[in-house]
Amino acid sequence: MDVLFVNPDSSAKAYQGLAKVYSAIEPPTWSLLLAESCRSKGFGVGILDCDAERLSLEQSIQRVQDLKPRLVVFVVYGQNPNSGTTSMIGALAMANALKDHHPELPICFVGSHTSALPMEVLSYDCVDIVLLNEGVYALHNLLKSNLGEDLQHIKGIGYKRRDASNARIPTLNPPQAIVPQDRMDHDLPGYAWDLLPYREKPLDLYRAHFWHAEFDHDKRTPFAAIYTSLGCNFGCNFCMINIVNRADNGDDVNAADSRGMRFWSPEWVSREMRKLADMGVRTLRISDEMFFLNRRYYAPILQEAIDQDFGFNMWTYSRVDTVRKDALDLFKRAGVNWLALGVEAGNQLVRQEVSKGSFQEVNIRDVCKTINDSDIKIISNYIFGFPEDTMETMQETLDLALELNTEMANMYPCQALPGSPMYNIAKKNGWALPDSYEGYAFLSYESQPLPTKYVSSADVLRFRDEAWQKYFTNPAYLTLVEQKFGAVERKNIEDMASIHLNRKILGD
Repeated sequence: MDVLFVNPDSSAKAYQGLAKVYSAIEPPTWSLLLAESCRSKGFGVGILDCDAERLSLEQSIQRVQDLKPRLVVFVVYGQNPNSGTTSMIGALAMANALKDHHPELPICFVGSHTSALPMEVLSYDCVDIVLLNEGVYALHNLLKSNLGEDLQHIKGIGYKRRDASNARIPTLNPPQAIVPQDRMDHDLPGYAWDLLPYREKPLDLYRAHFWHAEFDHDKRTPFAAIYTSLGCNFGCNFCMINIVNRADNGDDVNAADSRGMRFWSPEWVSREMRKLADMGVRTLRISDEMFFLNRRYYAPILQEAIDQDFGFNMWTYSRVDTVRKDALDLFKRAGVNWLALGVEAGNQLVRQEVSKGSFQEVNIRDVCKTINDSDIKIISNYIFGFPEDTMETMQETLDLALELNTEMANMYPCQALPGSPMYNIAKKNGWALPDSYEGYAFLSYESQPLPTKYVSSADVLRFRDEAWQKYFTNPAYLTLVEQKFGAVERKNIEDMASIHLNRKILGD
């Protein structure tokens, strides 16, 4: 085996009591893409998904030892595209243990946090190599090399060179390009679904988000998630998604400097959907940040889903200002039953400040009604603790959430995520940042969101947790759930809402 792609398990610390039953377990999208890309070039590949199999460190190390790869690549992305940093929790724990047992085995890291802070990641003793951006071409060239003295000639990587005293000095080579639009189908030719573990049938170790399965535990598996495009055209201050497009080694580069989208062809997408349908998958996430943006790309994909009658229950993202009423019927007929909307904040001035003015003025209430009128359910996303937030504006956000009363709501405390413009702003202004990777996980015990100009970090987190409880125990919400999904599903939500999250900065 030339390369083993490892998806580490950070769930216990990242999700606390929600990890066992309620959090989703997604297929490792980038491990699948990189594995298929390398396999298409003739390399022997494997995937070790510690998250899906819930492997202990000892079991994980034994698996690597049995497989004997030339190179181990930790693929450090999160279920949420913004959560790559929190995935460093499990990645470092396993990499340290692996290096202790097998110091001779080269260990490489790739992912969003690595792209954001490559020199930081490379500084760990257990990390020998890092890949910048998505790492496709760098990885191909790395696997062609002897993984030794050749490293100095490979673009798009960081490694540790030896100085005159034989000390290992972290070094970044010149950057490498990302896969261009005209090479997407060829150089990222698909997903290596066959390499994933399973219990009885393909993808049965993966489970959908609780709400995606209509709050019914029995509908959550088998589950899959795919991209039809990569990247985003926008540069919101709180987001680091585009950092994997990075092709510049500058210290101050952030996601907003690397914005842009690339698309696979509708034929490529249809082929991957057909594979999943044939494997029995019916619950599918389209992970694109901006799927509901460009009709030229989404319309053929959705029409193909209709024509081939895949029978998927799908969800995808949309901005509140890109929803097109005339397209919603197409979405619904294709099987898109949920749209995730980035409402972010109830106060327009707060929202405009962090979105760099990119949001058009829209009536969010009208957008939600339009979507519901098309028999599509809504996951609304809210963030508490933007720099301009006060207790009053955060209350505006909660009031809006309770008024909209969508079928699902995600509520996040604002974090200055590495790779985001806000992270650079926080560093420049000396704002307090988490001192651990757990601190960036919004559901973790160590969670430490940003303070605002007016509200402390602890008060932001307390407000978020109380807001979540108010929403999911709100009689109007529970009535909506019972009417749309059933009494059992309502009870499932009540059980979920009974789980208490312990918080260090709140004195738990």
